Order: sequence, then structure tokens, then C-alpha cells
Amino acid sequence: MIVAGIMSGTSADGINVALMRITGYSRHGITLLGHAEYPYPQQVRRAVLEAMNAPRAAVADLSRLNFVLAELYAETVLKTQKQFRIKAELAGCHGQTIYHQGEAAKFLGRKIAVTWQMGEGAVLASRLGIPVVSDFRPADMAAGGKGAPLVPFLDYLLYRDNRVGRIVQNIGGIANLTAIPANASPQKIFAFDTGPGNMVIDAVMEQLLHKPFDKDGRTAALGTPSDKVISHILKLPLFSTKPPKTAGREEFGREFTREFIRKHGRAAHAPDIVATATALTARSIAHAVRRFVLPRGKFSEFIASGGGTKNPTLMAALANELSPLGLKLRFSDEFGIPSEAKEAAAFAVLAYQTWHRRPSNVPSATGASKPAILGKVSYA
Repeated sequence: MIVAGIMSGTSADGINVALMRITGYSRHGITLLGHAEYPYPQQVRRAVLEAMNAPRAAVADLSRLNFVLAELYAETVLKTQKQFRIKAELAGCHGQTIYHQGEAAKFLGRKIAVTWQMGEGAVLASRLGIPVVSDFRPADMAAGGKGAPLVPFLDYLLYRDNRVGRIVQNIGGIANLTAIPANASPQKIFAFDTGPGNMVIDAVMEQLLHKPFDKDGRTAALGTPSDKVISHILKLPLFSTKPPKTAGREEFGREFTREFIRKHGRAAHAPDIVATATALTARSIAHAVRRFVLPRGKFSEFIASGGGTKNPTLMAALANELSPLGLKLRFSDEFGIPSEAKEAAAFAVLAYQTWHRRPSNVPSATGASKPAILGKVSYA
């Protein structure tokens, strides 16, 4: 079956589409046929960022954004199909996360955990002429999970090994890892969000230098990170909380970025602040590995994926942090799926599972009480 996976992450920089041939539940049953990336139009990105974690928002604008995103997703899939001359039979769309609260909190007299991913599935199905699975997180949350991370299902299929323990790290807007012990069953893997990925770096670049991201890590390479600021941030409760746990723009969004910049003082140079944001990502990942992963087993390989792998300064900092831990840094590209395509590929695989009425959450990763069939199906 040919399945299109569609992903737009917490960085809100654009849309990734992966066309996958899926024939079964194994590494050899998953083949990437084509992949493409599309930036959001500037005004759409601005609207998405304004809606994320907004204390107040117009209901009409949120409704419109939900439908606009679906139209954009459809256009990108159609372009990708045309580029590779492939027609998908099914699509899996993660949607754009606008709000995610994995921990239950009181609201109107009840304690609830919530999530919201935009991109109307019915519109997408109609435009593509195929069924679409979307809105994957709520089913896991209904089973008591945190609704994230969901990529561990694909990680297990791609990276499990009978002899080698592997840590698979995705660095998108948020950074998250999947720990797969050698010869592990699905019940033995665990996963969680380690903290910021590109989100704080991008936000600092935007606020201080009016650029959407640090291309090739050039700005960070010119600066010196502040150990004092990083040490202070790593004392936040999120970094000491035991997994499973999730993070998002609620923790590392605009309020965090304002305070992050303020901590450097008025005399700080922009490259130093960007360097600190970059080092924070590397050190928070290593902190999570050292504290929560290595005590639970023997691991020798660290496989990186996501947009952060395009940042040489970040990758050098991460390699430097991992070396004392005895971990060899590798990239998902070595295993057949480019770093930037992996999350889109994951939602193609999750959609395939849902279409065949099979669960695809990993309860040991999300904290759910049971396996769950994820997503909602919209028919063309």
C-alpha cells in the first residue's frame, strides 16, 4: 500500500511529505519512495505562531486556520505525488499542534489533559480523493497517556537490533528520544521529550536578528554559550521529572524565550545568546540520556534525526556531550530514511496501522494504560 505521511512540527517552519510503500510490520516492509519539504507562506507561519499557546484568540480565526492548513497540506501532497509520479492510496496527517497539555489540570471542575492539532481531515480527504487518518494524539490520551511521543512506533521498527542498544533522538522544534535496548520487545522500549530542539534557537534568531533560523549554525559558531544560564535552566522541574513526559511551546515558547534573552543581560551579544540556545539543546539531551536512559540498560549507538541535524554547530556540541557517555553518533540517513523525512514517514506508518485497525501507540513511551488505535478516519 502506498501511504502519504504529512508532518508540520512545533517549529512551524513548514510541511514535510513522505511517500511510503508499506507492506508489513517490519523494517523490510517499509520503503521511502519520495520526500519533499515546503515552507509555510510567511503570513500562515505568523498566524500559526500567534495561535500557539495564545492566552486569547478569535474562534473564527482558529476555525479558518484549521481549514487553510488542510488546503495547504493537500497542495503539498499533490505536488509531491506529481514530482515522484506516485499516487497515494491513504494519507496520515499529524496536523499542526496549536496546544498540547499532556499533564491533567483542573478545568471547569474536572481534571483533564488536552491536545489540539489543526488541519481538517475531511477537507484533506476531499482534495486528495483518498481516505485520511488525522488527529492521532487524543486516542492515546483517552487511554491515560500523554499523547506523545508517537514516533517510537516507527523507531522500533527501523532501529531495533538483537545485539546493539540504541537511543534514537529526533531534534525538531522539541527534542525527543526513544531508547531501544538490545533485543527489546515493544514493551521494553521507552521514550520521552528531552526539552527544546530548534524551538528556542529559532525564536532567539527571530527576535534578535529577524531571521527564521540559524542557517548552518553560523551565528552560534560566532558566540560563546553562557554556562550560568544553561545551568539555571536545567534546574527547571521538567528536566528532573521522570519519564514519560512531554514538552512543547507551552514550556519553551514566547514567554520562555523572553526570559531566556533577559537572563543574558542587556550587554550580551546576539551570537552569544544563540550559542547558549544551541548548547542548551545539546546539554539537555545529554542530561536526559545520562539521568534517565543509561541507568536502565547498555546503549552504544545514538541515532539523530530531524531538522536539527542540519545544524553543524549543534551536532558538534552534541557529539562532544555524547563522547564521555560512550555513545557513537549516527544519523537516520544511514538506515534508509533521511533525517528530515522521518516524522512524516512515521505518520504514514501510523495511518497504515489505523487503516488495518491495529494499535500504534507505545504505552511504555506515552504512559497509556493500554494499546490504542490512533487517529480519526475521513473518507473521500
